[in-house]
Amino acid sequence: MNIKTFAVEQWMNEYEVEAVYNIAETCVESLTVNELISIDGTNPEKFLVDLGENKLTYGHIEGSLDFRTLVSNQYQSLDADNVLVTNGAIGANFLLLYSLIQPGDHVIAVHPTYQQLYEVPTSFGATVDLLPLREENNYLPDLNELKSLVNEKTKMIIINNPNNPSGAIIEKEMLEEIVEIARSYDAYILCDEVYRKLLQEDDLVVPSIVDLYEKGISTSSMSKVLSLAGLRLGWIAGPKEVIYECFRHRDYTTISCGMLDDILAVHALKNYDKILDRNRKIIKENLTILDAWVEQEPLISYVKPRAGTTAMLKYDLPVSSEDFCIGLFKANGAFLTPGSCFDIESHVRIGYACKTDVLEQGLQKVSEYLRTFK
Repeated sequence: MNIKTFAVEQWMNEYEVEAVYNIAETCVESLTVNELISIDGTNPEKFLVDLGENKLTYGHIEGSLDFRTLVSNQYQSLDADNVLVTNGAIGANFLLLYSLIQPGDHVIAVHPTYQQLYEVPTSFGATVDLLPLREENNYLPDLNELKSLVNEKTKMIIINNPNNPSGAIIEKEMLEEIVEIARSYDAYILCDEVYRKLLQEDDLVVPSIVDLYEKGISTSSMSKVLSLAGLRLGWIAGPKEVIYECFRHRDYTTISCGMLDDILAVHALKNYDKILDRNRKIIKENLTILDAWVEQEPLISYVKPRAGTTAMLKYDLPVSSEDFCIGLFKANGAFLTPGSCFDIESHVRIGYACKTDVLEQGLQKVSEYLRTFK
C-alpha cells in the first residue's frame, strides 16, 4: 500500500511531548481516571476494586452490549446492532474505508479535513476528488461544486462535521441537501463526527448523518467530546449491512478492543451529559479568550469557529507556516500546527480547548513571537 505521510500526526509526534504551551491539542482538556469515575459521585476506590475483579479475557468482540446501547442512544434511529466498537475514530474510519472502498470506486472528500479521510481511499485504488472548503465561504462546502463532482461511479461522499481544522458546522438544511445529492447516485455518506455536540450555540441542534440518510455512516470516539483519548475507543454507527461488512473485515485487523477501556467508556457514556456540560463550558470560555486575542492582534485574523475545538488562524507575514511554527516552538515552547499539514499556507491551526491558563499563556507567547517580526 502506497500512502502519503500523515502530516499532522507526524507533526504532533515530532514536537508535542516537548511542548511547554500545547495549544495544538485537539481534545477538550482530558479527564483523569479519578475525575471520570467520581463525576457522578461514585467512590473511585470501590470502582477500582470492582474493576480489579475482572478476568483479562478478550472481552466482547464487537463491544459490550452496554457500550453499543449507550452509543446508539446518541442517535435517533439506531440500536445496539447498528454500532461496532473500534480502536478510536481513526480505527473506525480506516475499517469503514477498508470494508467498503475498492479499486476503481469514486470518492469525494471535503478538504481541508483529517488527512486520513482522503488519503486512505486513494491508497485503496479509488479516484478521490477533493471538495474545497474555502475561507471566504466560512469553510462550508459549495453544493454546486459537489454536484459537478458526483457521478455514476461515486461510491462515497466524505464529510467531517464539525470540521477539523476550521471549526465550521454544516447545519441540518445543508446536510439534507448533501443527502439528496448522495441519494440520487445511491452513494454512501461517511461523516466523521468526532466533535459532534461541541457547539458554541446553546439552541443549535445538528443531527447526525445516520438520522438523515439510510446510507449515512457516522464515526466517532471517546476522545474529543468525552475527553478520554487514552481509552482508544471509537465506533462505527450505520446501517446493519455496513456494520456486518465492517465486522467481517475487522477480523483481519482487530480481535477486540480493551475490556477495561470498555468498562470505563460505559461509565463515561452513562454520564455523557455531565461530561458534555463540562466540555461545552470549557470551549465557550476559551473561545471568548481566543476571540479577544485575535481582535487585538493586527497580524492575525480568522473565521470564528462555531463548533469543535480548533480554528485556523491566518497570519500576515512572509514566512511559511512550518517555519513560523518551528520558530515559535524554538523561541518559547508554544506549540501550534502549521497550515501546511492541511495544504493551507499563511495559516496555523490552534486547539483552544486545553486548560484555560495554558491557552492564555500560549497566546501571550505567540504575541511575543509576532512582535519579533516588526
